[in-house]
Amino acid sequence: MTMRQDTGIATAAAALARTPGQAGWRHDALAGRTAVVTGGSSGIGLATADLLLACGAAVAICGRDTVRLDAAAQGLRQRHPDARLLARTCNVLDESSVGDFAGQVERELGPAAMLINNAGQGRVSTFASTGDAAWSEELHLKFFSVIYPTRAFLPQLAQSASELGDAAIVCSNSLLARQPEPHMVATSAARAGLLNLVRSLATEFAPQGIRVNGILIGLIESGQWRRRFEARSESELDWTAWTRELARTKHIPLGRLGRPDEAAQAVVFLASPLSSYTTGSHIDISGGHSRNA
Repeated sequence: MTMRQDTGIATAAAALARTPGQAGWRHDALAGRTAVVTGGSSGIGLATADLLLACGAAVAICGRDTVRLDAAAQGLRQRHPDARLLARTCNVLDESSVGDFAGQVERELGPAAMLINNAGQGRVSTFASTGDAAWSEELHLKFFSVIYPTRAFLPQLAQSASELGDAAIVCSNSLLARQPEPHMVATSAARAGLLNLVRSLATEFAPQGIRVNGILIGLIESGQWRRRFEARSESELDWTAWTRELARTKHIPLGRLGRPDEAAQAVVFLASPLSSYTTGSHIDISGGHSRNA
């Protein structure tokens, strides 16, 4: 690493640590850096894009649902009217689509320094109820939603690492990777594979100055949980009481579900120079639900 690169990391890290802004982050902490968030139209992806913009980064988000993506972009622009934001419909399982998205990001925002692989959802099924097609679909989703964006943005990340002294990939993963559930057998297996992929990529990309880490989420507030709440049989319970009861039955020590912004804090930490000596690691965002030491 050159003296210039080392100085760049130190300067950015110092900026992150000074003058609290949104949730303690400085408003210009990530100025001059471009971040890409897949699955950025809702949930953790949207919360991550919001925090990255609040820290001064130029941000590109993508998603498959045009209506939801447009709504997310409109909300982000209202909150951050001076921010540089690109929202593009993209299917992360279509390599050509991802390649086009990567090209547009570089042309409009500059080379990516941070890639947040956040697309994907869980499949509820046991071994007995999971057919060959379902196995193939689940494994393809979990792996190639990371493989295609990583492959497309790798040259940009390498360039940013050379110029800025740091570049990072962060993968949103699930606690299922280490704590599988029998009713989510295919997703648990695929998540475990992604855990190992992160470790492998971290080793391979380290000589280029690109760090690779992930988060392992537990139960986080989402549209899925909201729909279950609306369909609840305990109509006397409001959202707070219902989720507290859910946390109790799931044995979550902190006694509640996590919020998307809490996961986003961990993602931005791993993507930023604050974690410049961290690679191949995962942060547990489960409220103590993990049984691993």
